[in-house]
Formats: sequence, structure tokens, C-alpha cells
Amino acid sequence: MDYKEAGVDIDLGDQFVKNITHMVKSTFNTQVKNDLNSFAALYDMGSFYLSACTDGVGTKILLSMELDFHETIGQDLVAMSVNDLICNGSRPIFFLDYIACHKLELNKMQSLIHGISQACKQSNCALIGGETAEMNDLYDKNHYDLAGFAVGMVDKNKLINGSKVRSGSKLLAIKGDGFHANGFSLIRKLLNDNETDLMRQLLKPTPIYVPVIMNLLEAFPNDILGIANITGGGLNNIPRINSAFKYIIDSPYALNDLSKEMQIIINRAELSHQELYKTFNMGHGMVIAINENYKIDQFLDKLKIEYKYIGYVEEGSGIDY
Repeated sequence: MDYKEAGVDIDLGDQFVKNITHMVKSTFNTQVKNDLNSFAALYDMGSFYLSACTDGVGTKILLSMELDFHETIGQDLVAMSVNDLICNGSRPIFFLDYIACHKLELNKMQSLIHGISQACKQSNCALIGGETAEMNDLYDKNHYDLAGFAVGMVDKNKLINGSKVRSGSKLLAIKGDGFHANGFSLIRKLLNDNETDLMRQLLKPTPIYVPVIMNLLEAFPNDILGIANITGGGLNNIPRINSAFKYIIDSPYALNDLSKEMQIIINRAELSHQELYKTFNMGHGMVIAINENYKIDQFLDKLKIEYKYIGYVEEGSGIDY
């Protein structure tokens, strides 16, 4: 079963973005400095840029509801936004949440906020507000949904926009942990009703990559050339670093590099190599383009960060994996 058969049409989503681009850009003023392919929006504030993005958790929430376990899904919510925000070098400064539900259940909602607040602490950003809505005529009993909004800032001379990427630049992947919060419309179709232990393992929250990326940017300000969050779309996110080049992925994380629960799901899906790497993160958390003659191994080893050199950049366009 592929993602489309599970109910998610990536190509249709891409077409939707193309269809609405002219409407969205018609609202831009001269202070908007990003295109719609960016991981986060940029707004010129004079000496610095404000950066912003928004996301949800998707159908991973259904596993939380099925197991009545809500302690970690809040971290997924924060991670899905702040991990995009840092791709242009922005430091997260605040976060807002939106929770819509059938009925306000205090213990459940407090568990969600606890997860969100802990993830904000990891991201060194303030949870400055939010909104809660009870809509029992829209949501089924015990159901809820989450959305998050992150805002950050970056000095203009520290912006990471891929413009310094060159043919020969190396691609380094910081290892991911689980499926993050993507692909769950397919993952859930591949689960059996009685596999509660497997379901709980699959609820492992998306890592917060803010500390490691901020540390790298501070230590190597001239050698981090581009950053991609490997989220929905898998490795196809990498060309978003700079679409004027081609990205050769010759040593990606393989099936035997992944956790047991990921291997179980992937084996059941029986997808082609191409479908696997554009549906799931396949062990890749963040991908960083760095200068070809520079190594950051010792720095990452000291931080006890798992990583792997997965490929390089060359003239052309697109991605080859």
C-alpha cells in the first residue's frame, strides 16, 4: 500500500500549492522575503528578519486517542514548526497553540499543554498564548486536533538560504528518531488492532533539533550552507535548500539502520525504493549542506549526535536517490 492508496495524494497537494500561489503572492509587500517553497516565511524588520511557520500533527493524533496516551503528542506539534523554522538559521522566540476538541477534558488537555510547554523549553522559546475551541458538532466524541504557530528571528548576516551552496558541497544527515509525525495515514493502515505495544513505540515524539542546529550555526557560521527538515515528502525536501543544484544521495540511511518498529511498518508497506524515501524520513532528521573540505565530525561526536554523510551536490537540478 502506498501513501495515495492510504488517502494522501502528494501530487495533488503539490498541484494545490501551484494553483493558489498567485493568490498568496498577491498579498505580499516588499518586506516579504521568502518564496512558497521555503521551510519558513521571512519578513524584513530592518536589521533582522522575523521568521514564521505553522503546522499540525496529522493523523498521528489518532494513535494517541486510541491508546488514550497524550503526553508526547504536544512535542510533535512544537517540533513540526520549530524544526522548519531553524532551516533558515532563525532562533525560535515564541510559540502559540490551537486545540479544537469535541469536549474539553481537563486531564487530557493538560497533558497536551505539558508536552507543548516541555518542547518549547527544549526549543528555548516562550509559549505565549493559544486558543481552545469546543466543537462537539464538528469533532467526534474524545477527538481533538492540534495546530501550532512558531515565530523566530535571524540577523540578516546570519541568514541561511542556500545561496552559498556549490557543486561539491557535502550533505550530512542528523539521524531522525522514528517516523516523526509524517506518513501516519499509511502507517495506521498497516497496524493490527491488538498491536498496542507497537502503537506506543510509534508514538515516539519528533525530536527537537533546535539545540544542535543553533550550536552548529554558532560554531561554524561560514560552513553551514543550507538546511532541510526531512518531514512530509521525505528526501524530496532536500532540493528546497537551493533548487538550482542537483542533490546526489548515494549513502542514505538504510532499512537496517532504523528502529525495529520502523522496520516492521516499512516491510509491511512493500513500497518501492523511490516511494519509501519520498513517503517516510527513513532515518533522516535534518540534512545539512556543508563546505566540501570541512568536517564537523568532532563537534557532533562531542554532542553525542548521530549523523552520516549521505551525499553531495552537483550541477543540475532535482534529486537522485
